[in-house]
Amino acid sequence: MPDPDAVRAIGDCELAITRQIAAPRPQVFRAWAEDALFRQWWMPEGLGATLLECEIDLRTGGSYRLVYAFGEEGTMAFHGTYPEVVPDARIVWTNAEDPDGAVTTVTLADHDGGTVLTYHERYPSREARDEALEGSAMALPGQLDQLAALLAA
Repeated sequence: MPDPDAVRAIGDCELAITRQIAAPRPQVFRAWAEDALFRQWWMPEGLGATLLECEIDLRTGGSYRLVYAFGEEGTMAFHGTYPEVVPDARIVWTNAEDPDGAVTTVTLADHDGGTVLTYHERYPSREARDEALEGSAMALPGQLDQLAALLAA
């Protein structure tokens, strides 16, 4: 049986991961919305990178900007917009720095006193999706573990 917490390919251009988090939806949403909380869990441990800048304006029409330092290799910035935000329920964002970037949707649903978080990405091509499955998406389980641990504290 496949691991329900693992990243899985869906169709040709999508991937998803689902996670049960022992915290109410408003608390989970806040961890995505507030820069100080987001900084505590988003950066995957052991990656050797540091989140230098984190600017989040989590509202429909808002934007984000994240700048990472990769040791001697310099920095890399990621940015995009939030075309749809439904507080405590749904966050949709674009990845504007990459023409092959995904549109990401996070949905939050009540379940057994906690929250089921579904992280879903849609890519413009199968190749872009497969590249993500071999790279950045591999960090998602660890990131969501860090989120769950932060909210359990």
